[in-house]
Amino acid sequence: MITLGVEVQHTITGFKGVATARVEYLNGCIQYCVQPQGLDKDGKIFATEYIDDRALVEIGPGITVNTRPSDGGPQSNTPGAKPAGLR
Repeated sequence: MITLGVEVQHTITGFKGVATARVEYLNGCIQYCVQPQGLDKDGKIFATEYIDDRALVEIGPGITVNTRPSDGGPQSNTPGAKPAGLR
């Protein structure tokens, strides 16, 4: 299991980022939301990708976040959201 907050890399494409969420489906598939660090040339946050756990390796310590209770509100970046290239 990957620890949220660590830096990970997709073993096939080389896509890197911080694991920010974990999703487990009824069929047993586990995916992690990977958020690339930094900003694009327009100063916007890079799009995240949901990647199967078996295709990820931890490559660095990542980040540490001070946690607080969640309000459980809606999230704009969920596995059902359209990929950035399809908007």
